[in-house]
Amino acid sequence: MTAETIRCVEGDAPLIVSMPHTGTQIPSDIEAQLCDVWQARCDTDWHVEKLYDFAAGLGATLVRTEVSRTVIDVNRDPCGYSLYPGMTTTGLCPAETFEGVPLYASALAAEEIARRSAQFFAPYHTMLERQIRRLRRHHRQVVVFDAHAIRSRLPRLFDGLLPHFNIGTNAGCSCAPELAQAVTEVCAQSRFSYVLDGRFKGGWITRHYGAPKEGVHAIQMELACRGYLQEPQGAISPQNWPVVYDEAFAAPLRARLLDILKCCVSFARSYEPV
Repeated sequence: MTAETIRCVEGDAPLIVSMPHTGTQIPSDIEAQLCDVWQARCDTDWHVEKLYDFAAGLGATLVRTEVSRTVIDVNRDPCGYSLYPGMTTTGLCPAETFEGVPLYASALAAEEIARRSAQFFAPYHTMLERQIRRLRRHHRQVVVFDAHAIRSRLPRLFDGLLPHFNIGTNAGCSCAPELAQAVTEVCAQSRFSYVLDGRFKGGWITRHYGAPKEGVHAIQMELACRGYLQEPQGAISPQNWPVVYDEAFAAPLRARLLDILKCCVSFARSYEPV
């Protein structure tokens, strides 16, 4: 598995929807190294590709990898630097789950991490860069919308219950304030809770590609799973996680996501920097 694990649907609108954590594939040689394969898939952004399947109809370009984030996390700094210094997070090749469960019996060698980076990390970013360049030839402004989801309660990562919509702009550095405001207003008009640049300020994709002065605006949306899934109330197990995607249950939040992506397209087509 190499570049063929990257899925891209090209559109003509000035919008790219990146889905870096929806993959579940784990090569057999890596699977053999794991302590527990179910644990290795627990932190997948479950069903996010289904939640955003309307985006192609807006003309958006969709980019996703089918490889699990446990193999390599394409939304982490390739040099291994923490995106949240002093806070608990997972790395380029996660050694443990969000709950702190070890994924490997022993630490991965630097050579193994480098091999995975070349085989799985690089193709994802080659594709993202290619799509940004393609759309910038036709549009003065382009939005990279990085789509994520996470369980609503993870005490090791954050206190209490996570808001439904967690908007990340790297503290205002990755996109024009007008885009952040437009997305926030859609969230504010819904029945769902939201926060801007709270616990999640954007991962490496948002921080790396967001260059507003160059016409590339990156914004991350981290969804609390309870907004679109009937998330278990207590501990997860192989018997209750992941849950089946229910279109009817997801419909209210999905409708707001449609409004948000429409805002992104409208912003990119009309924004004139001062």
